[in-house]
Amino acid sequence: MRGPARTDPGRLTRRTAVGGLALGLAGAAPAPRPQRVVSLNPCLDVILFHVAERGQIAALTHYARDAQASTLAKAARAIPITYETAEEVVALRPDLVLMSEHSAPATRQALARLRIPTAMFDVPQTVAASLAQIRQVARLLGQPVRGEAVVARVEAALIAAAPPPGAPRLTAIVYQPNGFAAGAGTLTDEMLRRTGFENVAARYGLGRWGNIGLEQIIADPPQVLLAGQPAPGAPTWADRVLSHPALERIADRMQREAFPQRLLYCGGPVLIETAAALATARRNVLRAA
Repeated sequence: MRGPARTDPGRLTRRTAVGGLALGLAGAAPAPRPQRVVSLNPCLDVILFHVAERGQIAALTHYARDAQASTLAKAARAIPITYETAEEVVALRPDLVLMSEHSAPATRQALARLRIPTAMFDVPQTVAASLAQIRQVARLLGQPVRGEAVVARVEAALIAAAPPPGAPRLTAIVYQPNGFAAGAGTLTDEMLRRTGFENVAARYGLGRWGNIGLEQIIADPPQVLLAGQPAPGAPTWADRVLSHPALERIADRMQREAFPQRLLYCGGPVLIETAAALATARRNVLRAA
């Protein structure tokens, strides 16, 4: 995610800023710490949850309570949510709204008209950008110490998940419902490399993101298929590719390990679970070899 421009969080005004953060006038008095913060993005939900004091969080997105989509599902039951409509957000009387370019345009426009303070973020595509984003949100919330503590936890998780020097790399792809996969230049790709895997999505013709046909996997399997898990209940057509019997027929050439879909898209504190999941997968494959 491209992080927003570096800005003093004490200079927020009631305008959405050019370059990612709300900007103020030079020399303005520091603003008080935001007390009613709303998130309009699932990845920002997680950062907000981890760096804010509980009383600062006015609402998360509805995705935060979805166990398939969020690492916060259980904790988020005790926190208000919105469906990202302008009416819901305004009713919460926020003094800061965290949002992304994927947030509903109508909501973004309404907040701008009402001059509600906002901060805009993009999606990080590297670990470094993810850590920078944690710090940026923490500064905006007046919580730099908490932000540094979260950054330290992420860095410790990355160190713990790294393979020993000189250890062989395992060829792998991350394979989600409908054959959706992550290619080179993505945050997922970097996490694979950091945890001892070689992402071979490119050999199936994949760019950064896209779908890989089941036939391609069967014809030329990687050593490890880091697969998503079908949704509970009756699986959708998109889910069924993950449980196709053809995958069982190449089990002697390709080991399947779990990589939940909720770990695919977000950086920030989610990287703690991502690193642990990938390290576990690698250990399981080496143990079975």
